[in-house]
Amino acid sequence: MSAPNKSYDPVEVEALKPEEIERMRDEALAAFAAADSLDALQEAKVAHTGGTSPLALANREIGALPPQAKAAAGKLVGQARGAVNKGLAARQVELEAERDARVLVEEAVDVTLPYDRVPAGARHPLTTLSERIEDIFVAMGYEVAEGPQVESEWFNFDALNIGPDHPARGEADTFFVQTAPNSGSAAGSGTTESGVVLRTHTSPVQIRSLLDRELPVYVICPGRVYRTDELDATHTPVFNQVELLAVDEGLTMADLKGTLDHMVQSLFGEGMKTRLRPNFFPFTEPSAEMDMLCYVCKGESVGNPDRPCRTCSSEGWIELGGCGMVNPRVLTACGVDPQKYSGFAFGFGIERMLMFRHNVEDMRDMVEGDIRFTRPFGMEI
Repeated sequence: MSAPNKSYDPVEVEALKPEEIERMRDEALAAFAAADSLDALQEAKVAHTGGTSPLALANREIGALPPQAKAAAGKLVGQARGAVNKGLAARQVELEAERDARVLVEEAVDVTLPYDRVPAGARHPLTTLSERIEDIFVAMGYEVAEGPQVESEWFNFDALNIGPDHPARGEADTFFVQTAPNSGSAAGSGTTESGVVLRTHTSPVQIRSLLDRELPVYVICPGRVYRTDELDATHTPVFNQVELLAVDEGLTMADLKGTLDHMVQSLFGEGMKTRLRPNFFPFTEPSAEMDMLCYVCKGESVGNPDRPCRTCSSEGWIELGGCGMVNPRVLTACGVDPQKYSGFAFGFGIERMLMFRHNVEDMRDMVEGDIRFTRPFGMEI
């Protein structure tokens, strides 16, 4: 860069001639207009506004001018650089708008297309409901008891006062397990019954609990059971059942009734009630059918043709299961003194309870494994 020289004519400085400055400005604006992308605009910006750009070099020459010429030259260069910066900013706005519009088109997502994400899982509602029932009774001081699904006839029938001639012990109701022919038996002999069955209820767990535990006994017995039923909307050959057994001194039907009321209120809400209707079961005496107040109409549909209820058929009550005081013969079979101890028991199907709680109309939906059935129940723990 040359030193100041008062006698030097600024017109003779080529870079500071007005036509030269206009040329530099126009070249810069043309380069910005020709940039078709933000990257190309960045290259043009460095070339025409950077420290080594023509206008930047011309601006340095102002220092070598006489004082009386600096103001005019500075104004001329300043106006040119301002026009260049304004053109650069305007072109950058245009290119950014074009980029945003292109991205909206190129990266658009069709929300109607099938997605490839792994959907959220869901627990089976039978498992969730079974655990909720367990929690209700564990909070009352009961224990959860379990037993084998392949059971001896003595536990499944005899100890429960179900005699050899009882209809439930026939092949029309029970799956019997058979053994293979003995290797020493005569040729051509068929299989023989082994006295083992697939349990038809969870009541054998009650017998095992009385035999294994010290009195008093308060247990709840959930589990899978088997009946020779055809699979249809209201029946299945494999289903889940839960039974309760309480054996202590001084237990009465009033204790049973209070326990039932607490259970249905915990499952269906406050104000729900139960009622007992006389019935007969070999393992309880006296025995009763347990009904629950209809959770839909709360009994208001009874005798009211203007408000019919499909859930309870306008009867006001829904049958849940059987219950009663433990038969003294059952206590005796388990080595419990019926003169000192008494007990109560009840049982019901969890599938049936699920149908009531969630308006499930077809029991086959529970066993077919379709995730569209389980997913709405979510991951409740």
